[in-house]
Amino acid sequence: MAHIQYTDGLVREYVLFRGFSNTLKSFDAELKNDKDKSFRVDKIIDQLMQLIQSQDLQGLRDLWAHLNNHLFRNLEHSYTAAVNKLEQSILKFYLIIAYMSNKPDKINEFFTKLAPELVSQGEWKEWFFFPFCKNPEEHSAFAVCFTKQWQDTLLISLHNFLSTIYQCMPQPTISKVETESSLLRKLQEENAQLRSKLQSIQQQSASAAAAAASSSSHQSRLTSFNDGKTRYSTRPVGNAQSLNDIVPFDIPPPAHIVDDFYIIAQESNNIGNAAESQARGLKSLIRNISSGGSPVLGRKDTASDRNKRRSGSVGSRSNWIHS
Repeated sequence: MAHIQYTDGLVREYVLFRGFSNTLKSFDAELKNDKDKSFRVDKIIDQLMQLIQSQDLQGLRDLWAHLNNHLFRNLEHSYTAAVNKLEQSILKFYLIIAYMSNKPDKINEFFTKLAPELVSQGEWKEWFFFPFCKNPEEHSAFAVCFTKQWQDTLLISLHNFLSTIYQCMPQPTISKVETESSLLRKLQEENAQLRSKLQSIQQQSASAAAAAASSSSHQSRLTSFNDGKTRYSTRPVGNAQSLNDIVPFDIPPPAHIVDDFYIIAQESNNIGNAAESQARGLKSLIRNISSGGSPVLGRKDTASDRNKRRSGSVGSRSNWIHS
């Protein structure tokens, strides 16, 4: 949480701008004694280790009480066991360092001050034997705490636990200024990059559309030129023209071309039938003439016919005379 230092600088600048000199002195003094170390977990772990190494039991208890009041008490109830486990492990680690530093007086001070509090906790029953044990590093109840693996695991677990809390704890508005400013600058840079890409894409699209339009216009002109060239290239030089040069008129076809052809065919059939019947009549007449069967030339006079003509003619003549 490095932005906390930046926020502290903003507050200090504002107090100085307003002329609050006493407030500025108090603020600087409290910053020097800041137990949260601007919420930097590595600084808090270093402070704990310094208190343990210096065998400052009261300072260690005060620092843990501060963390408990400002951080741990605001956690959910399910984390209470984890917080208590870390606290007991820190106190055991204090005893281990005191024994390794050959400070039995610090061990006796520890049990003298904390015995009323620890006696009710079951996990500390065997630890009351710790001041009287000659080789506690070999005792089954204390041996694990002397290993480097246990000590490193304790510090790493405490570091991760504090880091998680600091990341999840609610932040005041003033501490979000730098974060929001950084986010705003990042968004502005992304918007500028996206806007540049969009302009580039639009320019490429416009260039492609112009190239396509130019190509289409050129292709249409080339097609028209080729059509004119094809239409007039076969025309011979001079005044002479051939049939290929004549372009037929666009005459629309009749609406019922099939019916017209049917009528023409029917009229042709009627004319053919009349001509055929007339030809048959002429052939029959010619055949009769050539065969002597003519009704005029071929008929012979009989005696009765001649007598009838004579009698008729005489009678008629006599009738004419008498009349």
